[in-house]
Amino acid sequence: MSKYAVIGAGPSGLSAARALQRAGIDFDGYEASRGVGGLWDIENPRSTMYESAHLISSRTTTEFAEFPMASTADYPSHRELIRYFRDFADRFGLTERFRFETKVTALEPAEGGGWMLHADAPAGPIAERYDGVILANGTLAEPNVPPFRGEFTGELLHTSAYKSASQLAGKRVLIIGAGNSGCDIAVDAVHHAASVDMSVRRGYYFVPRYLFGKPSDTLNQGRPLPARLKQALDSRVLRAFTGDPVRFGFPKPDYKIYESHPIVNTLILNHLGQGDLRVMPDIDRFDGRTVHFRDGSSGEYDTVLLATGYKLDYPFVDRTALGWAGMAPKLFLNVFTPSFNGLYVMGMIEASGIGWQGRYEQAELIAAYLTAVEHDPARAAAFRARVAGEPWPDLTGGYKYLGLERMSYYVNKDAYRRAVRTATQGLRTDAVTPGSGIPSASSRRTAKKELSA
Repeated sequence: MSKYAVIGAGPSGLSAARALQRAGIDFDGYEASRGVGGLWDIENPRSTMYESAHLISSRTTTEFAEFPMASTADYPSHRELIRYFRDFADRFGLTERFRFETKVTALEPAEGGGWMLHADAPAGPIAERYDGVILANGTLAEPNVPPFRGEFTGELLHTSAYKSASQLAGKRVLIIGAGNSGCDIAVDAVHHAASVDMSVRRGYYFVPRYLFGKPSDTLNQGRPLPARLKQALDSRVLRAFTGDPVRFGFPKPDYKIYESHPIVNTLILNHLGQGDLRVMPDIDRFDGRTVHFRDGSSGEYDTVLLATGYKLDYPFVDRTALGWAGMAPKLFLNVFTPSFNGLYVMGMIEASGIGWQGRYEQAELIAAYLTAVEHDPARAAAFRARVAGEPWPDLTGGYKYLGLERMSYYVNKDAYRRAVRTATQGLRTDAVTPGSGIPSASSRRTAKKELSA
């Protein structure tokens, strides 16, 4: 019987473990930290969590469908979330399936097929062969540190090293970048720092956490609007609720809403309106503790915080094995290598509102394929043939995403979940034409009808 490895015990790794468990597929889990939770465990050395962190998507759109959160908060804190993941793992007997404090160091093709997994464990090195490996080590652990001209001689930190606002007490702080983490930290900093500036190079759309008295991402659930219509309607709603961010000093966005991830934080606009912080232009160069901006202005700072995001990082496997193409691996549904070499990627998706249930559906797709490999090779072969021979589904939902590194694996949640469910349904129900290994057209139409019903 085949056996697989799952690398990582965060939400994606737990999703993979649960789906394999339900499918009766044998596996071992590996986690470098002390327990489950991934980046949500603030004591995990690789965690990028900070004390004030909360979900930016609401509880009901984020939780696993089979395991609702006990919390009544709409946007729970990281403390509630780490408890949630521990409870989830314990409830389904997943905790004991992982080897903790065990860091995977290398994956190498094994003689005769499969993969040799090498890891460092408390009791010493491990080397084990697996028929396949699911990579679920997360997308938000390797800091993206862009180059700058000159040298800053004060404190230069990436936001991954930020844990508490006490780190900024009494300091002149410059935050470079205005993503969700950057804006969260700016809101923290205004209560502790001597001054706070934010350097931005492009405009942003700011989405309130509540609209019409409800979490904003719970509106219009299950009834996705066409991209252009949603952009037009939501832009009007945001202008009514938040006004024009340009008035607070932000550049005007050179793209439409949802073509980049929006900022789910309007407190930043409140503090700008109160004069608690300033928006500054893009960086030109560093000179000691002086930062020069592109418009010719400058400022003196004690601490520069880089809110410049993260890079995809699968350090234990050669990039060619994942088919890297530019800024990210090129994978079918962000999961399968085109060569079907026994590596599967979990969680390499970013999307507004996809939640952990969306990641669990990824895991169900992997489990459905591995089940077919084990019990119905013709069906698995037919799936591979479709991946190789047919156009891949459009995962954009009609949105024209910015060509940024962090957007290279961005998807529209509705388009993505629909494509994943269709693929899973096909793996479970497609009837293969005898002797051909190819699903009949009628069986595929039937599967799609059942899916949409």
